[in-house]
Amino acid sequence: MMGRAKLTIIPPGKPLTGRAMPPGSKSITNRALLLAGLAKGTSRLTGALKSDDTRYMAEALRAMGVAIDEPDDTTFIVTGSGKLKSPAAPLFLGNAGTATRFLTAAAALVDGKVVVDGDAHMRKRPIGPLVDALRSLGIDATAETGCPPVTVNGTGRFEASRVQIDGGLSSQYVSALLMMAAGGDRPVDVELLGEHIGALGYIDLTVAAMRAFGAKVERTSPVTWRVEPTGYHATDFLIEPDASAATYLWAAEVLTGGRIDLGTPATEFSQPDARAYDMISQFPHLPAVIDGSQMQDAIPTLAVLAAFNETPVRFVGIANLRVKECDRVRALSSGLSRIVPGLGTEEGDDLIVASDPSLAGKTLPAEIDSFADHRIAMSFALAGLKIGGITILDPDCVAKTFPAYWNVLASLGVAYDD
Repeated sequence: MMGRAKLTIIPPGKPLTGRAMPPGSKSITNRALLLAGLAKGTSRLTGALKSDDTRYMAEALRAMGVAIDEPDDTTFIVTGSGKLKSPAAPLFLGNAGTATRFLTAAAALVDGKVVVDGDAHMRKRPIGPLVDALRSLGIDATAETGCPPVTVNGTGRFEASRVQIDGGLSSQYVSALLMMAAGGDRPVDVELLGEHIGALGYIDLTVAAMRAFGAKVERTSPVTWRVEPTGYHATDFLIEPDASAATYLWAAEVLTGGRIDLGTPATEFSQPDARAYDMISQFPHLPAVIDGSQMQDAIPTLAVLAAFNETPVRFVGIANLRVKECDRVRALSSGLSRIVPGLGTEEGDDLIVASDPSLAGKTLPAEIDSFADHRIAMSFALAGLKIGGITILDPDCVAKTFPAYWNVLASLGVAYDD
C-alpha cells in the first residue's frame, strides 16, 4: 500500500467482521524506550509499537549511547549504562511530539550539549513552556522561536527542588519533567499550574511506567508529584495495545453494524483514549456535547463518527488539538465540510458537527487533505465506509503510529481504488 499519493475507500456495504489487532501503544512505547535507555542494564520491551514515532525515539537513544536490538516486530531489547551521552549531531525527531518533549527534558541529564530538532511541522509546535520550566531548575536550555530546535547544555544536576508547569498546555511537558526528575541529584516536586489539567490520564501512564522501572513517585497533592532521585533500573515491560488506534476499529464496528475482535476488551486499556469507547458505544445517539480534554487523540474519530449521528454534536475542551501534528480542529471542520458544506464548523476552539444520518449510502466525492496527520487520515477513512467517493490524500502518513492501518481495514473487508 505504501507510496500512494491518495487512496479512495470503497464502502463495503456490509458489516465489518473479523479479528484486528491494534499496534502497541505509542504513548507507552516511547515512555518505556526512554526509561529503559536511562536505566542501567538490559530491558526487554514486548508488545511495542514499531512506527515512525518510536523509531525516531530509538534512533535518538542510539545516538546517545544506548544499545537497542529489535529481534522481532514488537520487541525492543534496550541496554543502557544508566547515563545518556552527548550525541555527535542534533537529534532529528521528525514530527514525533512525545519523543521531542521527553528527550528535551532528558537532555538535562546528559553531561554535555544536546540539540533536539524535528521536521517543518515540529518546528511549528510549541515547546517554550517546557524550556522555561527547565530553566527554572537552573538548566541551560534555549529555544529561540519557542518551538524546536532546542539546545540543552546538561549537567545532570538541578539548582532547585520545585518546578512548575501549566498543566493545561500539554501533558507531555509534565510527563517529560517527571521522567527527567528521577535522574537528578535531589528530590524534585513537579507542580501543575493553571485552572485545567490537560489529559491527566497520560500523567498516570507516565507515573506507572516510572514505577515499573524503579522510580519512587508520590502524589503529594492533586496537582503535585514528588520524585525521588532514584534513577532507573532495567526491567522487562509489556506494552498494551494502542487505545487511540483502537478507536478507529471500535468506530468501524458501530458504523457498519459489524463485530471486530481487538483481542483486548475496552475495559482493560489503561490509556485515556479508551474512554472514547463509552461514547462510541452510544452511537447513533452520541451526547450533544463531548468534552475532549481527557481523550484528545480520540476526537478525530468521534468527530467523523458524529457526522452520521442522529443529532448534532459539539466538541469542547479541544483547544490543544490546534497544536498537534496539524491544527486538528481546522482539519476536521474543513474535511467534513468538503463532504457536505457546513457539516463541520468552528466556534472559537469548539467544533460543531451538523450530524446527518442520511449521508450513509450516498456518493459524495471529496478529497480529504490529511495535512500529513495520521489521525486525520485514519479518522476520515471511517467516512469512506458509509459514503462513496471519499479520497484520502497522503494516506501513507498513517505510518506515524499505525503502519498497517490500510491493510488491517482490508483484512476486515474494505477495498480501495487508486
